[in-house]
Amino acid sequence: MEEKRLQRFKEVVSRRQGDLTVILENVHDQHNVGAVMRTCDSVGIFEIFILQTDPNFKASNITIGKRTSSGARKWITVHLYNDVEECFKHVRSKYDKVFATHLDAKAESLYDLKLDGSVALLFGNEHSGVSKETLAHCDGNFIIPQVGFVKSLNISVACAVTLYEAYRQRENAGKYKENPSLNQEQQTELLGDYINRHEERLKNKNIFAKDSDLLEQ
Repeated sequence: MEEKRLQRFKEVVSRRQGDLTVILENVHDQHNVGAVMRTCDSVGIFEIFILQTDPNFKASNITIGKRTSSGARKWITVHLYNDVEECFKHVRSKYDKVFATHLDAKAESLYDLKLDGSVALLFGNEHSGVSKETLAHCDGNFIIPQVGFVKSLNISVACAVTLYEAYRQRENAGKYKENPSLNQEQQTELLGDYINRHEERLKNKNIFAKDSDLLEQ
C-alpha cells in the first residue's frame, strides 16, 4: 500500500466512533439502507445493526446498491438479525443507551439528547415505524422538531439529521481529535481489518480482470 493511502486509512481510523451505532428495524428500501450507511461512514460509525423480523423480507436477502452507498459498504460492518432478543443482546453488550425515533408523550427533542456518550440509535420501518417489541428495549424516544405541514421525514434523511447532531456534540467533546472514541489498541486492530479488506478487494478485482481477459480470448 502506498504511504499516502496508508496515512489516509490511519486518519479515518483515528476518527472512528466505537460508541455510536445505528439499528434499522424492517427498513425494506435498500436505497434507504445504502444512504444510511453512507451517512454512518461520514460521521465515523463503522458498524450497524439491521433487524428484519418481517417473514416476507429476511435479513439474509439484503443487497445494498453500490451507487446509493457510494462504497461505504466496504468499510461498514453490518450485523444482520432476524431475532429481536438476539439483536439487542449484541447491542447492549457494546452500547450503554438505546434511543428510538418514535413519537409518544415522553418523546424528547433530538436536540435535548446527550449523544456524545455510548449510544445506539434505532430507526423503524418506512411506514409503521418502530415496533412495540423493540421499543421495550429502548431507554427513551426522540423526535426531530418540524414546523411544516408534513410531520415526517424519509428514514435516511431522519438518520442523517440525527447523526449530524451526534457529530456536532462529539466534535465539541473532542471525540474526533484529542479524546478519540477508540484507544490505540482498538485503532490498530481496526486499521488491520481495513487493510485486509482493501487487499482482498484488490485481489478479487485482479481475479475478475484475469477472468474477463480469458473470456475475450
